[in-house]
Amino acid sequence: MKKIRLGVNIDHVATVRNARGENYPSPLKAAVLAEKHGAHSITIHLREDRRHINDADLILISSKLKIPLNLEIAATQEMLKIALKHKPNFVCIVPEKRNEITTEGGLNLNHKVNFIKKIINKLKKNKSRVSLFIEPSKKDIRKAKYLNADCIEIHTGKFCNLINENKDFNKELNRIKKAVIFGNKIGLEVHAGHGLTYKSAKILSKVKGITEFNIGHFLIGESIFEGLSDVIKKFKKILN
Repeated sequence: MKKIRLGVNIDHVATVRNARGENYPSPLKAAVLAEKHGAHSITIHLREDRRHINDADLILISSKLKIPLNLEIAATQEMLKIALKHKPNFVCIVPEKRNEITTEGGLNLNHKVNFIKKIINKLKKNKSRVSLFIEPSKKDIRKAKYLNADCIEIHTGKFCNLINENKDFNKELNRIKKAVIFGNKIGLEVHAGHGLTYKSAKILSKVKGITEFNIGHFLIGESIFEGLSDVIKKFKKILN
């Protein structure tokens, strides 16, 4: 059986660094350590306002990593230009609002459809694997296939919030299961990400057909207490 991949998102190492305007803690050091301790890829989100990861981080990390770099970007001309220049192995197109604390939902695939399709085709010609961050909705999955994406990443935020609040999550879990089955059926690789903890990742790891989990905020937070290597090992054990 093929093992589920773990992508480690290191954005919030940069958040801590930027809180004091220092040059530490180093996102590059976090990326290299995550690679050393078994991460399958490193995720960074280069936001338009550069609130955590910045352009210098992207240059440094992409030059040092031996495992794939997964660059999350908004669907803008500026971000397309940056992705084409740095040629990350993976690109995930995500929605972005300037005043949000974190990504609040999946992409609206009815907005800027032709531009998103153009971005995807240009990135694929540039040898990047392209994923779309979407809600677990058949309509959106069908649209992702039409847009020629290689993969979809299911936004798991609602599911994770229900678990964190000790509320009934079964309806949302079933929605995700149906989305995974449908995504695989029409030939898309299916990933999951956003808000994942040990508990929610363990539940979702039982859903057949999810090949990759991208985990950041909780993973980096727990690393303060347990150490990055131990948290990565724990997640890998949970996922497989």
